[in-house]
Amino acid sequence: MTVGFFGPLPPARTGVAEYSAALLSELRKRVEVRLGDTRCEAKLYQIGNNAFHREAYELALSQPGVVVLHDATLHHFLLGRMGRDEYLAEFTYNYGEWSRGLGEELWRDRGRAAADPRYFEYGLLRRVAESATAVVVHNPGAAAAVVRHAPGARVVEVPHLLLPAIVVGAGECMDARRRLGVSPSTFLFGVFGHLRESKRLPAVLRVFRGLRADGVDCALLVAGEFVSKELERALESDVNGALVIRVGAMSEAELGILSHAVDACVNLRYPGGGETSGIAMRLMAAGKPVIVTSSPETSRIPETACLRVDAGPMEPEMLEAWMRWLCADRAAGREIGRRGAAYLAEHHRAERVAEMILDVLGVSTASPDSR
Repeated sequence: MTVGFFGPLPPARTGVAEYSAALLSELRKRVEVRLGDTRCEAKLYQIGNNAFHREAYELALSQPGVVVLHDATLHHFLLGRMGRDEYLAEFTYNYGEWSRGLGEELWRDRGRAAADPRYFEYGLLRRVAESATAVVVHNPGAAAAVVRHAPGARVVEVPHLLLPAIVVGAGECMDARRRLGVSPSTFLFGVFGHLRESKRLPAVLRVFRGLRADGVDCALLVAGEFVSKELERALESDVNGALVIRVGAMSEAELGILSHAVDACVNLRYPGGGETSGIAMRLMAAGKPVIVTSSPETSRIPETACLRVDAGPMEPEMLEAWMRWLCADRAAGREIGRRGAAYLAEHHRAERVAEMILDVLGVSTASPDSR
């Protein structure tokens, strides 16, 4: 049996592209996989919440197969491709005619979609979930969202694939820190990835400035491209000031070096879209302690393998406590990083994920050469 594979691949600037490339490599060790071939007996679609997934989304509706849902909301993706009438029809299809008034309100307020929790709560998942032969998700939060939209759907939780490790030497890390102007004794926090409102960067910056004002020897690296131009303008003076180190778009090699050069990662997500963060996994795999938002999306990570912050009023206080503690007890942070890396190595191996997805597809794992 052959597998048709659909979804973005590098150089598309989305984390799903890197995931897809790694998964494709593992699948091809086991079965014949054809890119974009709808004639294959089994079809595997990679679906996420942005325009890179338009072709895969449309094919998944017209020629159903197994959908790997990387975000448990497609609201922003659909907002970007629909006019008002089509959007309202989609909204009422998902939530009933009695929801039309809310749909009108969300259409009118769509400029706030990046930060308004309603656009994450109402994920518009029903159509793709009902048409799929199975929906693969990466965490319990995403599974619950799919079931809410399509109670009869077959939903299978498969761990997010751990991307291939980038080997970085100690000398490269020290060189990177020197280029950033960070001394070996300074504790370096990092915020990585696509910078959008849900990454909680303003909150991170406020806590960081407070630590510096108290004399804590720490630095903050903000690495990645801003998705939201409004957020970029609002934070321009903060992220380009003397206290914050700013790095823009990075190659895979650069991201790998910086992942090892930092001492800890702050990877908050609120509102959450049901996604499992590839950035958090990359930093955990590098043995770094990662501060995450407490949510169903992060609930599979053991309590001893990460640091959790509650969304809401307690967020600044909890974030400050963890950042201050990491600066004061570096050995404890390294132990958390070690446990996180061990957890990922056991549960998120690429070969394990590939086997689980092939099982969902109902495909024999005999290698192409043996048939």
